[in-house]
Amino acid sequence: MENGNHKQVPEDANEHCPGTESEDAGKSDACAGCPNQEACASAPKGPDPDLVAIAERMATVKHKILILSGKGGVGKSTFSAQLSFALADKDFQVGLLDIDICGPSIPKMLGLEGQEIHQSNLGWSPVYVDSIGVMSIGFMLPDPDDAVIWRGPRKNGIIKQFLKDVYWGELDFLVVDAPPGTSDEHISIVQFLKETGIDGAIIVTTPQQVSLIDVRKEVSFCKKVGIPVLGVVENMSGLSQPLSDFKYLKPSKNGEDAQQDVTERVMAILREKAPELLEVIACSEVFDSSCGGAARMCVEMGVPFLGKVPLDPKLCKAAEEGRSCFVGDECGVSASALSAIISKLLKNNKLA
Repeated sequence: MENGNHKQVPEDANEHCPGTESEDAGKSDACAGCPNQEACASAPKGPDPDLVAIAERMATVKHKILILSGKGGVGKSTFSAQLSFALADKDFQVGLLDIDICGPSIPKMLGLEGQEIHQSNLGWSPVYVDSIGVMSIGFMLPDPDDAVIWRGPRKNGIIKQFLKDVYWGELDFLVVDAPPGTSDEHISIVQFLKETGIDGAIIVTTPQQVSLIDVRKEVSFCKKVGIPVLGVVENMSGLSQPLSDFKYLKPSKNGEDAQQDVTERVMAILREKAPELLEVIACSEVFDSSCGGAARMCVEMGVPFLGKVPLDPKLCKAAEEGRSCFVGDECGVSASALSAIISKLLKNNKLA
């Protein structure tokens, strides 16, 4: 982690740490008793020569956006995928880099399962879909069920390879989908890209406090490492779907286990008695937002709020099938919310 003097200092370092790149790293009196002393003493010193190669690769990328969240399961990869589809629809050249090493979801969400990385004389070639270049460790696993059981240094090494060895070509946007938390992958991507210019991070959360508690830490992480927060997205902000998409059940009586499915009966009554209700969108709060949700957190932490995306089963299905939610009108509820958020992102941060 960089401190105010631009030294690389671990979070758990002693008070007067000389920095991991210093010739005194692991050797000075200030290092005595530090849990990192042995690693720092044996680590190579001086600037990382691979950063020059990364800078050369990134010279053809106009904008770099990190998609972060302190909490897992909030729909961050879904947002990364749909953001990439939306930017490509606007005729931008887009790359999507998946650095979730242990849980790579992007190949599934882009419909690219089973694809492989190919080598050319220019480097590794991304896998393409709808003009979006995609790179993920998911393309490198012999079996999609294989677990990636790697410690930090090996994770950092593959992230560096994705940045140094992949030939992205001319890009308007490189979207980086990161795992939840503030650990090795996050520190590495910031360290490797910071000198090339990171436009900022979009932070994804759900409305309830159990998510926001961790997302606040992600905002603090961005502030500590000097990455602008482009905005926060509140995902799964209430279940929204047409009445006609619901399944209707009648509660059991007399202790019977099974509920009776009365969907056809309810739909027949609606079609006969109130057909106009078939077009009504029903909304229900799934996660408790009584404490103000992401909007209040943004006010308290001084970061922009980009908007809310409802929990839309049609969007979930599009993600499962590796499709853009912006094609057709099937995902009308969520697609319109995502479109507004992406337009606000581009306008507010002058990215278009």
